[in-house]
Amino acid sequence: MASITKLTPQDILMIKMRLKRGDHQHDIAADYGLNQGRISEINTGKRFAGIKPSPPSQPSLF
Repeated sequence: MASITKLTPQDILMIKMRLKRGDHQHDIAADYGLNQGRISEINTGKRFAGIKPSPPSQPSLF
């Protein structure tokens, strides 16, 4: 099983974006080789609270 300390800031952003769109924590955890508890800690802000997911980009009107 992977270690949460091996996640890059880009990994954390992707995890947060997936959580925001409604992906299941256990599916995300499996993709990163973590247990669901570590994804829950990211979701609740106990870990990596300072890394914020970027808002979805707005389509151009022009």
